[in-house]
Parts: sequence; C-alpha cells; structure tokens
Amino acid sequence: MIVPTALRGISLIHDPRRNKGTAFTQAERDALGLQGLLPPRILTMAEQLLRVRHNFEAKSSPIEKYIFLVSLQDRNETLFYRLVVDHLTEMLPIIYTPTVGEACRKFGHIFRRTRGLYLSVRDRGRVREVLGNWPDRDVAVIVATDGERILGLGDLGAHGMGIPIGKLAIYTACAGVPPFRCLPITLDVGTDNAELREDPLYTGLRQPRVRGPEYDDLVEEFVTAVGDLFPGALLQWEDFATDNAIRLLERYHDRICSFNDDIQGTAAVVLSALLSACRVKGERLGEQRLLFLGAGASATGVANLIVSAMRRDGLGESEARGRTWFFDSRGLVQSGRSDLAAHKRPYAHDHPPVNRFLDAVESLRPTGIIGLSTQGGAFDDRILGAMARHNARPIVFALSNPTTSSECTAEAAYRASHGTALFASGSPFPPVAIDGRTLVPGQANNAYIFPGLGLGIVLSGASRVSDGMFHVAASTVADSVGAEDLAQGTLLPPLERIRELSIRVAAGVARLAVAEGLSSVALPDDVEAWVREGVYFPVYPEYVPA
Repeated sequence: MIVPTALRGISLIHDPRRNKGTAFTQAERDALGLQGLLPPRILTMAEQLLRVRHNFEAKSSPIEKYIFLVSLQDRNETLFYRLVVDHLTEMLPIIYTPTVGEACRKFGHIFRRTRGLYLSVRDRGRVREVLGNWPDRDVAVIVATDGERILGLGDLGAHGMGIPIGKLAIYTACAGVPPFRCLPITLDVGTDNAELREDPLYTGLRQPRVRGPEYDDLVEEFVTAVGDLFPGALLQWEDFATDNAIRLLERYHDRICSFNDDIQGTAAVVLSALLSACRVKGERLGEQRLLFLGAGASATGVANLIVSAMRRDGLGESEARGRTWFFDSRGLVQSGRSDLAAHKRPYAHDHPPVNRFLDAVESLRPTGIIGLSTQGGAFDDRILGAMARHNARPIVFALSNPTTSSECTAEAAYRASHGTALFASGSPFPPVAIDGRTLVPGQANNAYIFPGLGLGIVLSGASRVSDGMFHVAASTVADSVGAEDLAQGTLLPPLERIRELSIRVAAGVARLAVAEGLSSVALPDDVEAWVREGVYFPVYPEYVPA
C-alpha cells in the first residue's frame, strides 16, 4: 500500500500514526529526509516485534507493562496494534481490565503524553469550539466518561480517561476500527474523591463534582456539538454513576447514535454466557431463576435484556420478570419496600423481607447468581455451597471488576461445587485443576460485544442503536462457543478468536440495521466479506512524498 505524506524528517518520526521507526526503507529515508535520523540498519516489523516483546517481558508488574505499552502507542501506533492483535489473550488484561483499573488510580502519576480530549465545566458555552480542536473530522466512534464510577473503584474524576483510551484500543485491536477514527473524551465536572483533589499530581479540576442543571447543560452542549462536528459518529457512554447512566441513555437514545456499554454491552455478554450455560444444562433460558447481588444500572440493564430474551423464548412479561430477583445494600428487593429507585421497582416482587444474601439464596433457590456488586468475596463458601445443594449445575457469575472486587474466584466456585459450577467472571482467572480435570473459566468481557457491535453500526451507517442489535450480538457470541469449549467449562469463545467473532457480530448488526430501516447503505450478498474488507489491520504502508 502506497501512502503519500507531506511530513518529512523528524516530524514524520515524531508522528505516532505514521512512524515506522527502524522499519523505514532506504527509499523512504532518501525521499523523506530521514537519512541519518535513524540507525542505518533497516528492520522488518517482525524484527521490531522481537525487540518489543523482549522489553515487554522484562517488565516486572502489570502496571509497568501497561506503561510500556502506552509509551509504544505514543511512539508507533501501528507497531503497538500489531503487538496487541498478535497476542490478544495476553495483552487485553494489560491494556484493559484488570490492569487499567490500577492505571486509572495512578493516572496522574504515570502521565506521559496527552491522548484524547478533555471537556470541563469551565468550557460551558464554548464546547463546540473545544471539540473542534480535535485534529480529525472523520471520527467514527467516541467513548466518553465523566469518571464517576470507574470499574469497581468509584469516583476517579479526570483520571478515568484511562477507560475511554482502553476501550477504543479494544475497538481497534478486536474489531479493526481504524485508530485515527476513534476519539476518547473525558467530561471533567470535578470529583467527590477528596484524596484525589488533594493529590498534587491530579490532572483534573480540583473541585467537588458538579451536579444538577449545570451538569445537564454541559452534557447537552456536548451532545449537540458531537452531532454538529461528527455527524454519524457512534457515542458510547462509559462508567457513569447509576442515576446519570440511566438518565443520559434514556434522554439521548433517540437523538444520537449512542449506547451505554456498562448497561447494554454488559447485558449482552452476560446473556451470551447465560445462553451457553443453558446449553450445558439442556434447559431453556425461560426455565432459569436468577438472583442478582447488586442493583445498579449495570445489573438492571442485564436483567432487562435477559427478560427481553425470555420473552422471545415464549414467556410473558410478568413471568419473565418474576424469574429475576435483586438483592441490594438494604436486602432483597421486594414489593414491601418504600426506598426503591425507579429502575429497581419492576423487579420488586412479593416476598417477606430478607436481609442476608445467603437467606435469599436458601429461600428463592435460584438456578443462577449474578454478582455486579463490587463486593470482593461476597459469594463465600456458604453461598456457593447452597447453590450447589439446590442445583446440579449452579450458574455463578462473579462479574465485578477489577479482580479485587470480584464476588468470588473461579477456584472458589469450582471447589465449593465440586466442579459443577457454570462460572463466568468480569476479570480473568487461571484454569483450575479439580477432581482429575482442568476447568477453564470464561471471562465475560464486554470486548466480545461492543467492538463488533460498533463496527457493524459504523459500516452500516446506522442512525440509531436498537435493542435488537444487542440480541444479535449476544446470540452470535453464544453460537460461537464450541462443544469443546463447553466441555472444559468455558461459556464464551476463546479470546484469540475475538477478531473473527467481531466480524460476524458486525455483519449481524449491519443486517439488522438494514432490516429495521436504520441503515444508510445497501449491503452486498456476502456481508461478512464486505465487513472484512472494511477493517483496519496494522501493517506498515510505503510512504512517498505528497
């Protein structure tokens, strides 16, 4: 591939998007003023990757590996993505969960070079102008956060920028969305984390978090500016606190092409794992009774999609909701409570009060427990043992991130159930040897869903994100789990196959966008081949003077 460029000399080397480092050919060095600015030996990308791998493996901790990879991304974007694409299973836990949680906590201390765009409450009235400072107009995907609920870590304010950066790296690595069409954004409205505000290296506004009309006005101005400057771009809301997450999704769902990954992406990947668990059990989804620990936006988003899927399975609305229960910080969500937020009320069923989760398990006898509580170790041996007593194959999903917030480990679930648990987690866990067999736990990683979903939306020119798109994504992922995967306890496809899986998800989403009248393009007969032609793959082009 031959690419003209107006950049020359050191400016070309310092441009991470175009830099090839020691891989610039002699012809490129002569034509673009690079001779003498690089060591004389020309290395191939494969040889560069050997050096990168050597340096990566020399780092002693995940956070040091994260810093190394971010620095590589800042120097040579193509080489960074080739490393990640070639070693997805190893790299995803570093560039995203669980390591990104630690990176966000330390963001101001490990800050090297700015990436993405920051909009603060001080920019009200000129958000469009600030957004216009972004150098690219061909933006396809925006991931935006206000940093209030970063993973299971709480309010990290502007240090939450690590999340949009990581999510968009996954869009590129797992689905081939071109990195130069991705825009990470942080809405800095302050932070209620007093420790951060007192940190001299904190990178955000050192003030309490703005709420109410001032907050809403900033978001409204932001969404309007996005529609003006980047028409057709997909906006992904990320890591907003429950109230804002639900409000913003409802407010802007029909105004701009957008979705909330914590609510809808999480729901789709959990539904995928649940469908796989039902295959193992030989039962229908509508036969399950599920008990959630945690009742925030993510948890109720998961429940809503599951209820929708149960209705597709033949259940009525009331019966489907009746099979879905919640336990929050004040006990079982039941109809006698007067303290329930609006998003919990549809799941407030008739039942006496229950104050302990173990008692709720014993009373309701669920076929599956789903943890989205951020309470590390909440599924203890008593709870796991009760699930095993009541079910031949208990479903145990410990989905909170990062690892320290997981409701239980894979080993704890397998040991307490004598290897019968159907387990999935938010953070990765190693294989577990038990009773002469090795069980490989699956990670319910949103990366199975949002990259392919986003790719399908972008390629199809979809004007809105429909609920049906998440059903398509979830069923496509579940259908990709092979019998050999299920036999070893894995409820989701191997991560090394995720790029091909994302292509299938994107094709299914694009087809649905056309069927629902949301697409602005006509699809060819072979949609998957068409999608494959539209994805980015990290290889060096040949540069010539423009």
